[in-house]
Amino acid sequence: MRALLIIALALVLAPATLYAQAPAATADDQVDVSFLSTTNPHTAHLNEAAAGGGVLGTRSYGSLLGIDSIPNWSSYFYYPGVDSNGFAVLTWQYTMVGNSPFSQPGGEDSDGKKTHIGAPIVPVNLDLRNYDGTPRYINGNRMYVDATQYVAPVLNSPIFSKTFYDSSSTPTQYTDALQRAAFYGNVDDDWHTLLRPRVATARTLVLIRGTYRFAVNPDGTCCAFVLIDANTFANALFPPTSTDTTTIMGAAENAGEITTKDISTFLYPNAYLYVGNPNNCCILGYHTYDFEIGTPANGWREKRYVMNYSSWISPGLFGSSFVDITAVSHELAETFNDPFVNNGTPWWLSPNGNCQNNLEVGDVIEGLPNAVFPISLNGSTWHPQNEALVQWFAGATPSSAIHGAYSYPDTTVLPSASVSLTAGCGGPLPPFTAQASKFPAQ
Repeated sequence: MRALLIIALALVLAPATLYAQAPAATADDQVDVSFLSTTNPHTAHLNEAAAGGGVLGTRSYGSLLGIDSIPNWSSYFYYPGVDSNGFAVLTWQYTMVGNSPFSQPGGEDSDGKKTHIGAPIVPVNLDLRNYDGTPRYINGNRMYVDATQYVAPVLNSPIFSKTFYDSSSTPTQYTDALQRAAFYGNVDDDWHTLLRPRVATARTLVLIRGTYRFAVNPDGTCCAFVLIDANTFANALFPPTSTDTTTIMGAAENAGEITTKDISTFLYPNAYLYVGNPNNCCILGYHTYDFEIGTPANGWREKRYVMNYSSWISPGLFGSSFVDITAVSHELAETFNDPFVNNGTPWWLSPNGNCQNNLEVGDVIEGLPNAVFPISLNGSTWHPQNEALVQWFAGATPSSAIHGAYSYPDTTVLPSASVSLTAGCGGPLPPFTAQASKFPAQ
């Protein structure tokens, strides 16, 4: 079935253009590489949310019931706020990936163990076609973009390769370092949530002329980047039925190459989405899940295939805030903190101007001048994104995270917690909400 919930990463800064000027466009759907600097960047997010903070809970009550999916745990925080309808809420529940960092009811210690999660990478090539579906050429070259060239770099990056962070006594992966930083005071040295990558069969997205725009490389070949209609993209990605093999995700599911126990990354080559009009660009990635009806074999539990679409971002297209693995790091960090895209929070207004009410740790920081955290590893410098920690959303003062931080790895990006606002970020909460100042004992 089609995934119903999507959190998208889109641009919040006008990108810079560092490529050499390409020849004038020769087709009505060809754009110059400088086109990206003229777009109206925006962030897409959910219109709906549940109800979050002030005090972070220190108990976990297990994983979500009735689903067949990745390991997960649930907890809560207290913070006076309002939901999307303006109703006052004090307790905000959330679900995250892995095993709980907290003590269990009855005084037992935290799970205190490593969680390993399969992480297939599905490279998705782009095949640009004419109106009649025949192969398209430009300057004598086939209009085809290979995504497999970016698999090795992603595997060698901090996403999957381990390096040192001060939140861990041993080298670890980026997303694990983030989670350890958030729950630093609660976890043992052996508490980790680690991804086990594997490379799945490459798939191909065939695009008919009229559903895409493109820019050529400096040598005239295809393509510096491809802009894709968001609806066309989604229809080709998500399966309409459990047996469908014509869509990219459906084919991977039915081949057994991705499972409900995996966090699957669909890796695209400089493929950015627009909504309605190419000027309404550019979405660089999103995370969600495809759900399918359960069967007797899994006890009729709803199947949830957790996934993200992330684009590789070649240097020079968008400036220093979006480079190489920025989108992949953003989407995987948000998947760890909101795997089923339903973690509601009080309304917040972030430094980049985003107004939301969900636990989307990347949206708070994306596009800021200090949004990325350069890391040198395996002979290259990578640019994963800094992320907000759960204490920021919970309004926890002081923060219980590492170094009393609200962001990580750069703990200076967010110097203070979020302020709970009225629905739509219309202003501070009215007095009736602020009166809820006493919280249950932890």
